[in-house]
Amino acid sequence: MCPLVLTHAERPDLADRVDFNVWPEYNRHGDVLNRYWGRLYDDFREFQFVLYDEEEDVVLAEGHTIPFAWDGTVDGLPAGIDGLVEDAFRLCEDGGRPTALSALAIEIRPSVQGGGLSQSMIEAMAGIAREQGWRDLVAPLRPSWKERYPLAPIDRYAAWTRDDGLPFDPWIRTHVRLGAEILHADPRSLRISGTVAEWEDWTEMAFPESGEYVFPHGLAPLAVDRERDLGLYFEPNVWVVHRVG
Repeated sequence: MCPLVLTHAERPDLADRVDFNVWPEYNRHGDVLNRYWGRLYDDFREFQFVLYDEEEDVVLAEGHTIPFAWDGTVDGLPAGIDGLVEDAFRLCEDGGRPTALSALAIEIRPSVQGGGLSQSMIEAMAGIAREQGWRDLVAPLRPSWKERYPLAPIDRYAAWTRDDGLPFDPWIRTHVRLGAEILHADPRSLRISGTVAEWEDWTEMAFPESGEYVFPHGLAPLAVDRERDLGLYFEPNVWVVHRVG
């Protein structure tokens, strides 16, 4: 199998063929991301892509990236994935010039997960950056095992290593093996707020009183305020950079 990398500009019909969801329900309700996500396919068509198995006529994975302006320093990184998306759309609307590419998400069909396609997706993103003449592909990673350790601060978690010196987290480790450098751990990268009832629906849990709760697939605790009818969650991310130019 040698899947094709096809951008939304080349094959817009393939986005409708993505019939799988890999995200926990709560993760689909970002305050900032939900305002902008649908516009990616119009405003940044050449930066959304799929891996397409032409022989089987099936979309194997979908990738989302966005161009933004970055000075190459840790201090110059956006304020999380929320800040990244806001900055990138503002830059586009103002006619500004991007200087780097950021990954946003990789979604792989569950039936083919574990087959090495994540590496193909990262390499495809690097290829898009190179085609644009940019040196850097950055990524605000959602560490895959952080949900097992929701009470651990993200900066400490990101620094955990195995006996061989590679990162403890499998998703961070995948990027490091491909040459990425870990830049920064952001504890408040993605903001998700909702009513108590909404959070109870998203998590299939009850929140009988105000306080902090650990919930399924959450990377950090959820703060519940029943008097304000508010559940507030900040998802942490770990910024990495691939030097691809």
